Amino acid sequence: MMHFVRANPEATFRDNGEWDTMRRDERPTPSKILIADDNQQNCELLDAYLADSGFQIEMVYDGQQTLDAVAKSQPDVILLDIMMPKVSGYEVCQRLKADPKTRNISIIMVTALAEMGDIEKAVNAGANDFLTKPVHKLELTTRVKTLLELRHVKSELDRLLGYMEGVDGIGESG
Repeated sequence: MMHFVRANPEATFRDNGEWDTMRRDERPTPSKILIADDNQQNCELLDAYLADSGFQIEMVYDGQQTLDAVAKSQPDVILLDIMMPKVSGYEVCQRLKADPKTRNISIIMVTALAEMGDIEKAVNAGANDFLTKPVHKLELTTRVKTLLELRHVKSELDRLLGYMEGVDGIGESG
């Protein structure tokens, strides 16, 4: 009789017949997407479009709720409507991009405004991308995934640069 011993006691057997040897704390957590739109139906539509992608999604309905949600738990991407009560999407974007703690959050402005001046204003506010309503599912999911990949690459680059600075510091002290 053969006995198999798992080196990692947290390893589990995958559906594809392979062992998943990642520890729980090493497994990637789902990316967080914050949907901010004063129209609940728009939020639900964007949520439905992203539902199959495995993201952790939160919805808020005005600019102040957006700022509060970001302060509580930083998302990876914000889908931000421009015309919202209390604080406009432009102002939310400007505030988040001006703060060193939140400036790296990717922001996609989503709006019915399609004039070049509106797009320019969104870009000047710090938006990473811009979608006009009605939003198409493929366009939305592609842009969200692209910004998440970019965020991951930047995070990895920052980590490696920090590591290299540490290595340089060790060499210089000796």
